[in-house]
Amino acid sequence: MSRAVRTVAEGIHFGEGPRWHDGRLWLSDFYSSRVCSVSLDGDLRTELELEGRPSGLGWMPDGSLLVVRMELREVWRRWPDGRFERHADLTGHSAFLCNDMVVDGQGRAYVGNFGFDLDAELHARGPESVIADHPQTCLALVQADGSVSDAAPGERFSFPNGMVIKPDGLTMVVAETLGGRLSLFDIGADGTLTGRRLFAPTWPRVPDGICLDASGAVWIANPLAPECALIAPGGEVLDLIETGLPCFACMLGGPDGKHLFMLVAPSSDATEAAKAPLGKVLVVEVDTARAGWP
Repeated sequence: MSRAVRTVAEGIHFGEGPRWHDGRLWLSDFYSSRVCSVSLDGDLRTELELEGRPSGLGWMPDGSLLVVRMELREVWRRWPDGRFERHADLTGHSAFLCNDMVVDGQGRAYVGNFGFDLDAELHARGPESVIADHPQTCLALVQADGSVSDAAPGERFSFPNGMVIKPDGLTMVVAETLGGRLSLFDIGADGTLTGRRLFAPTWPRVPDGICLDASGAVWIANPLAPECALIAPGGEVLDLIETGLPCFACMLGGPDGKHLFMLVAPSSDATEAAKAPLGKVLVVEVDTARAGWP
C-alpha cells in the first residue's frame, strides 16, 4: 500500500529505541551520545547527554526514564527529580553490547544484547554467513528494584532486539534479528518468560526494532532493506512502507497512536554511522493505532 511518508527530523547519526512519550517521539542517537526527542512538526531537541552509547529507552510507573548504555552494559535511571544513577548491571547477563529494551507497566525492564561483535563478523564473513552461523545469547530481566536475572531460563536467542508486550501484560513478542523470526512468550507473575513458540517467520526480512498495533500485528523495521513491514501472526505481510534508506527501528505514536515513526540511516556499521549525521526520522499515518508496551 502506497503511503505519504515525510521526514520529521534529520541531523542524527543513528537513531534507535524510539518511544512516544508526553506528546513527543524520544530516541537514542548512538554516536552523538545523546537521548533526543522530536515533535510531529520537527522540533528536535536534546533531552540527555551521556557516554556509553545510549540505546533502549523506557519509563517506570513513577516517571523515571530508563536508558540502556550499550558499551557499559548497564541500565541507568533518571529520576523525576533529575538524579541520574545506575539502575542495573547487565554484565553477567549479556555478551558484548546491550541494545533494545521494553519496560512493562510494573517497571520491569527486558534488555537484549548482541551476543558477539556483529560489525567484526559482518566485515569478516558477510551477512549471509553471519545469519547462517552466529553465537546465541540470553535476554536480561531487570526488576523494578534493579535486580537482574535471566528472563527466559534455558532459552537462547539469535540476536534479541525489539520487544513488545501485549495489552494484557501476559505475552511478549521478541524480534530475533539473525533468526529472521518473531518469537512469542508467556510472561509469568515474576516476569519470567516461558512457553516459547513462533509468532511469525519474517525471512527474507529480518526484524530489528518492532512495535505492536491494536489488531495484534507487529510492525518490523528491516535493516536489510529500505522498508518497514506489518506482520500478522503466522507471517502474512499486511502492509509495507518504503523508507528510502535501511530502516532500523519503528514506533507508533502521535495524538491518536496512528503515526508510524521510522528511524533510518545509510548504514548500521559503527565506523560509517559515526562519520556524519545522515540518519533521519520518518513518519507516515497508518490505519490501526498502537497497543501494549512500549
